[in-house]
Formats: sequence, C-alpha cells, structure tokens
Amino acid sequence: MLRNFDPSTYLFDLFTGLGLNDGQAIFIRTLVIVLIVGFLSWLANLVARLIIDRVVVVVVRKSKFKWDDIFLEAHVFTRLSHFAPALVIWFMAGWALEDYPKWLDFVQEMTYLYMIITATVVLNLFLNALHTIYNNLPVAQHRPITGYVQVVRIIIITLALLIVISVVLDKEVGTLLAGIGAMAAVLLLVFKDTILGLVASIQLFENKMIKIGDWITMPSRGVDGTVLEINLNTVKVQNFDKTIMTIPTYSMVSESFQNWSGMEESGGRRIKRSINIDMQTVKFLDPELITKLKKIDILQDYITKKEEEISAFNKANNIDDSVLVNGRRMTNLGTFRAYLEAYLRRHPKISNDMTFLVRHLSPTETGLPVEIYVFSTDQEWAKYESIQADIFDHILSVLPEFGLAVFQNPTGRDFKYMSKSK
Repeated sequence: MLRNFDPSTYLFDLFTGLGLNDGQAIFIRTLVIVLIVGFLSWLANLVARLIIDRVVVVVVRKSKFKWDDIFLEAHVFTRLSHFAPALVIWFMAGWALEDYPKWLDFVQEMTYLYMIITATVVLNLFLNALHTIYNNLPVAQHRPITGYVQVVRIIIITLALLIVISVVLDKEVGTLLAGIGAMAAVLLLVFKDTILGLVASIQLFENKMIKIGDWITMPSRGVDGTVLEINLNTVKVQNFDKTIMTIPTYSMVSESFQNWSGMEESGGRRIKRSINIDMQTVKFLDPELITKLKKIDILQDYITKKEEEISAFNKANNIDDSVLVNGRRMTNLGTFRAYLEAYLRRHPKISNDMTFLVRHLSPTETGLPVEIYVFSTDQEWAKYESIQADIFDHILSVLPEFGLAVFQNPTGRDFKYMSKSK
C-alpha cells in the first residue's frame, strides 16, 4: 500500500473530507506542500553545513596538505552548501506547484538563477584559492598570473550575466551573443584598457620584463621603487619615499622603464662618479715629493718599480734627464691614479671581479675629470651611498698629499682671501 501512497491525493481527500470545496482543498494542499518543501530545503542546508563543519573541516585540518586549507579559508566548501536547498526546491517544485503552472515556471526560473549566481561565486572563490596556491610557489615571483586570473574571472562573470539575461528575457544565449557582436565596436571602446592590459601582461610575463619585487624607475611617470602588484589594468609600485604609484600595465610596454633586477642579481652595484682636478696643479714628481709618497704603504712597490722602469728606459735611450721634458717621468696625477686603484682594490666593499676602472675623461672648462667606475658588493641603497661617500671623502682628503687640487668655481670667500693676501 505504501507504494501506491500519493501525498497529494491523500491531502486533497483529507481537506475535501473536512468540507472544503475542490478549489479550497487544492490551495490548502499546495500551501502545505510548499511549507514541507521549504522545511526540507532548510533541513538540506542545515545538514550540508553540518557535514562541512563536522566532517570536511576536520579532515582538512588533519591533512598534511596545505592546499585544502586554502580552499577552506576561501569558503569554497561553505558556498557549495548553498546548492543543497536549491536542488531540493528545483526537484520538488513540480510536485508542490503542479496545480499552478505559472508559479511553477517562476519558482524554477528563480531557483535556476540562484544556482547560476551561486555557481559563479563558487567558481570565483575556487579561482582565488588556486591563485593563492600559485602565489605561494617560488615561480610566482618570476611569473605572476594576476592578469590571467582577472581575465578568466571576467569571462566567468560575463557568461553568467549572459545566462541570467537570457533567462529573464526568455532569449537564447546565441541570440544575445549575436546582438553583442553587433556592438563589438562599442565594446572595444569600453574595454580598451582591459584589452590593452591583457596584451601588455602577456608581453611582460612572456618576455620576463618585470616581476613582483623588482626595483624599477620610470621617469615619465615619476616612478622609482619596488613593484608590489601586477594586475590586468595596473602595476602598483611603492616608491622609496613610501608613496604608492599606480600606472597602466600597457604603459610598461609602450614607454621605456629601467629594471634594476639585473644589477641586484649580479651581486654588485655600480659606482660611476668623477672628480674634477684643477689642471694647473698637474706636474712632474720632484725628488722631495717622491720621497714623501714612498712612505705611503700601498704606493711603495709601484713607485720603486716605476723608478726602475723609467731609469732603464732613459739610460737605454741616452736621455738627458736634466731637462724636465726629456724622457719619461712620473707625474703626481698618474701616481694619484695608481694610488686610487690600489686603494680601491683593497677596499672590502669593492668587487675585483667586475668592471674596475679609474680613468681620465675629456678635459673641460671645469677641469680634468678623473672617473671611478667600479662595483660595490653591497647593494642596499643606504649602505651603497655610504660606501660611495666614504670613498670620495677619502679622495678629497688625500689630493693635497699629491700636490693636486679640486677645481671649483670661485666663491666670495676665495675673493676675500685673495684681497687679504695682496
């Protein structure tokens, strides 16, 4: 008898037996069944949440894998539980509203839209969790995929909107797509930045032009700092003054910028700076100055070898060294350059394995530039600047020992000194 039991018929017979007419019996029966379905949907949601809280969460917490924890923290499982009441209503609505076809169509339509929206939310949360997992991998520093994730998210939301609109308007998705195709030109204008950003993101990532953590400078945009985030439309940079700059992603391709990651990965940071020597102070070394400079430890071997070399050359060529311009002689500037090379070679923070130059540049009206072109082994900005400053402090201090002077434009103090000396 249970096999032939029909709750709808039983309720109808029950209410008509109580003296209600057919219309009233059908309405009350429908109301009772709707309440039953509502209760069952609430119960389904409660059971689903209990299963997630008491079973899934416990299993995830006890597992050795970290990925499932990320899915749990992203609330992916919690949002999945929202399908339980929707499925109960979807499958039981036909039984509850069989006598009200218009209401049945409406309820099923709303339930369908609810499931589409829930599925969209779940997919986005799932995508976020996958993105978080990827960001925890070492490769994420060199290959960020934020732009691609945003594109996938846009596609998911767009498809969901198309389905929702097609249900509400009772139109086929293909028909809507055809209408959208006719508006392609307008869409290109609306999504211009997104399209440009997508193309630029692909170029940046595939060509390894930039990654999170890189130090970049972009004078045209006032950017000088560390890359914090690379999105589909924007690149976020924190300048060294702690301000945050946001620039369009496509500008990283259309405009020039400087990426300092090569310097950071090389193990050295370039010091390229010159000091202008007053050319009037350049002269040959006399015996007195030679004797003085020989007392400098790092110059003793250089001066001794240079004297022997010059003496042998002059003797071999019968040079009359009583005349200064004859033959070869040491100069205070050449000896100073030798000192500077020896000093930098011994400096604990200067690399001897990278480019190492102490050279003259072309003379100018402001003196003869002597340039240092070396690499500091310490790349940290503050320490690098300190190393550079210490070197040039030392240079300025030792120049008078070689009989050299720095060129600088005269100041009021200089004229005052000259007037007193007269």
